[in-house]
Amino acid sequence: MRRRRRNRGVYCPDGRCFDYKDIDTLRRFVTETGKIKPRRQTGNCARCQRELAREVKRARHLALLPFVASGE
Repeated sequence: MRRRRRNRGVYCPDGRCFDYKDIDTLRRFVTETGKIKPRRQTGNCARCQRELAREVKRARHLALLPFVASGE
């Protein structure tokens, strides 16, 4: 049986990191309802996904991202 090779994250090969101040980048990894997308949807490696979650939470606490999307 073949093992599926995991992709490295979008940011891993470049060595770039997520930043809580870069809201446009973080919004790509958050659903319309405000949830953080899972790894299998984003294609991030485990390390990048943990870092992404930490930065999204920081942005939420600083009111740069909403906790929950507004119901319009």
